[in-house]
Amino acid sequence: MEQNSVKSMRPSARAHFQESSSQEKVEFEELKEKVRWWKDLNFTEQFPYARDRLVKCHFYTVGIYFEPQYSRAREMMTKVLTIYTVIDDTYDAYATYDELVPFTDAFDRCGCDISAIGSVPPSLKPTYQALADLYTQIEEKFIKEGKLDRLYYAKYEMKKLARAFFKEAEWLNVGYIPKCDEYMKNANVTTTCMMVATTSLSFMEESIAKETFEWMINEHLILRASSVINRLKGDCIGHNLEQQRKHIASFIECYMKEFGGSKQDAYAEAQKKITNNWKDMNKDFLCSTHDKVPTFVLELVINIARLAYIFEENDFASAQSEFKDKIMLLFVEPVNV
Repeated sequence: MEQNSVKSMRPSARAHFQESSSQEKVEFEELKEKVRWWKDLNFTEQFPYARDRLVKCHFYTVGIYFEPQYSRAREMMTKVLTIYTVIDDTYDAYATYDELVPFTDAFDRCGCDISAIGSVPPSLKPTYQALADLYTQIEEKFIKEGKLDRLYYAKYEMKKLARAFFKEAEWLNVGYIPKCDEYMKNANVTTTCMMVATTSLSFMEESIAKETFEWMINEHLILRASSVINRLKGDCIGHNLEQQRKHIASFIECYMKEFGGSKQDAYAEAQKKITNNWKDMNKDFLCSTHDKVPTFVLELVINIARLAYIFEENDFASAQSEFKDKIMLLFVEPVNV
């Protein structure tokens, strides 16, 4: 932007512009630091089967909380999301069912403690090690900050997500297509919104009461609605791509099998559910009686639902050129006024 153009702005507008430009630089520097961390993990050799989605995870995290004071939270949340996308690919496209049984048990029984790595199949040890190391780093930060109680809730959601991923692996292993309600009950977890919301909250700087975390893991309406929106939006956008390979049935297949409708009927039903869940979420937010839940917590959950609308042609996991353009606009190209 021309320097003279900045000077010609009103003081309030100039201050806002300079703040936005400064924040853009901060977030770009954060991204460069995370790229260095990811390279140190030796991604290409450690996880050759997984898609490299570090930059997408950083982009996603900025959508959850972009404010300057959450720089450390964005750092930790991006790392968590990046490792979880590798775990998703592990369940989805790499490991055999027999390998996933002890892998999931190590998560569920030991909460990703490194002591359980001996029971993990050799091919999956690097994945387990990466997540165990990350949670050790998180634990150390929480201890320093006197927030160790938050680790319980982050690990609680991690275990729940591993069990839900494994449920999908069971269905895929036997060729089972669940009914819509059964599918959505599990899919609300595998869409990762609940894990993301709880873990994101644990990284925030604010003082947060135990009751707020308990409210979060009890899956209140606003959180369930956010999960439904993300899952159905993703299923509608990514359906055709996912079904080109062996993949668990999406809501589209489940609806077609249960009700004998067409693909168009399934899309219409998904859109109807998305609309209704937005109504539920907005009502719950505007008419909230959650005395123990701060507004910024509800806003975080809504931000996660909004992120479902980033991509129109591909879902978060598969977007390429569409995503690259958004990254350039948000982190690289200067703001034009």
